[in-house]
Amino acid sequence: MHSTDDLRFKSHQFLLELDAATTGMMMLVSTHEMTGERWELARQRHCAAYEAWNSFINGSAQVLPRYPAVPG
Repeated sequence: MHSTDDLRFKSHQFLLELDAATTGMMMLVSTHEMTGERWELARQRHCAAYEAWNSFINGSAQVLPRYPAVPG
């Protein structure tokens, strides 16, 4: 597999976890459970998922292809 494909695949894995964590938090918001143990666990999961994805992207930035900015 090409290294760019590897990066996309790994990034996608991190984004799936981030999406699942966000969905979990939004489910708690919809049921007005924004305090307590369940909220804290969901918040921690979301923070960890974001940090993992962000670290991966920033650590991989030097090997990601550079594309010109899209006007607009």
